[in-house]
Amino acid sequence: MRCSSPLSLPCSSSLLLLLLLLLLLLLLLSLEMLPNQAVSVARLTKCCFPLRDGTRGRGPIRGNEGRGRIWKIENLEVQGTRYKFHKFKNIVYDLKHKERPSIHYRLLTKGCVSAASEHAYVPEPTANQSEGLWAAVSKKLDAFYQFSRPHTVIGTIIGIVSVSLLPVQSIADLSPTYLMGLLKALVPAVCMNIYVVGLNQLFDIEIDKVNKPWLPLASGEFSLGTGIALVFAAAIVSFTMGLRSKSPPLLGALLISCFLGSAYSINIPWLRWKQHAFLAASCILCVRAIVVQLAFFIHMQRYVLGRPIVLTKSVIFATAFMCFFSAVIALFKDIPDVDGDRYFGIQSFSVRLGPEKVFWFCIKLLLTAYATAMLVGASASTIYEKIVIVLGHGLLASILWFRAQSIDLQDKASITSFYMFIWKLFYAEYFLIPFMHSV
Repeated sequence: MRCSSPLSLPCSSSLLLLLLLLLLLLLLLSLEMLPNQAVSVARLTKCCFPLRDGTRGRGPIRGNEGRGRIWKIENLEVQGTRYKFHKFKNIVYDLKHKERPSIHYRLLTKGCVSAASEHAYVPEPTANQSEGLWAAVSKKLDAFYQFSRPHTVIGTIIGIVSVSLLPVQSIADLSPTYLMGLLKALVPAVCMNIYVVGLNQLFDIEIDKVNKPWLPLASGEFSLGTGIALVFAAAIVSFTMGLRSKSPPLLGALLISCFLGSAYSINIPWLRWKQHAFLAASCILCVRAIVVQLAFFIHMQRYVLGRPIVLTKSVIFATAFMCFFSAVIALFKDIPDVDGDRYFGIQSFSVRLGPEKVFWFCIKLLLTAYATAMLVGASASTIYEKIVIVLGHGLLASILWFRAQSIDLQDKASITSFYMFIWKLFYAEYFLIPFMHSV
């Protein structure tokens, strides 16, 4: 069923789902902020305390860690503040010299609720609390921004919008129905993108502590529970909107992306395909080059514009060109991560062949794709399309070549900057693809 107007029931339901997603994300982010606020007594009773013999006691204890266990305890943390407790010296002695905790620790554990209630102090509201709250919200939103891997989200949005313009035959096609159909494709695709990159971070926390320590799970900005909640929320919203769209190509794209993204990251037998260079590259190429181009083109052509399915030369060119580009992204993304991948046994092409060989192979592959695009563009039927396609790809190829000459392959920051430059070339290509109508 297609939307007859922007205010029809299916469209309103989709917008409602989008609003629910935003509310859910805000709720999860607010829950994540709780450790920085006053904690309840019930939360204190769940604090796990590692003992020397490997057992885990319970109690509101905090302290400095040594060899993975707490050896020195200084203060009691209650309601977000710290308090002295007169029996701490006895507990410290017991932990240093005995295998089992003494009566002091057991009494403290048993009476932690009453002790916390007695010693707790809730500070009076201050004028700076609202400012601190907004700063905390801003910090969590920034962490979610990093968690979503924005360069991949931008690539997904630009790619789908660009491919969705290929079935358009006249300005009259750009109706509210078309725009709503595009929105109903974009939102679940972005949510699936967040699911895929979030799932990868869940299974790569230790690797990311080496390769990407600024990511929220690796840095500890988000807890593991928050990461899991965000990933599953994104998947649920994505599939819900995909089912409501009643578009087989859109739902198929979401299912394929979910399967390949899960197979790429999940560390169970027969999966964790990122450990195998060919399978890892195939996952990215399949989604970025084939699924995005064909599935969303057919969705817009057949299920939004209501026309018979016809694969035009322009979408075939876009699919072929993006096979080159997706292969380059799949290979190049591992160059900055070669140290962590080698340490954790990820056999990427950069680990097996060396970063320099992979780097120059990617450059030559992209230059070949640009040269091919210039030849194809020369056959366009209109002069303005020839100019845009030939000059556009020639300019991008020149910038790529000159930028590649200045790269320092021994500097991780330089390699990472060039990798983000590759993504900018990826975005630029999608601005040129709509000019391929008459190819």
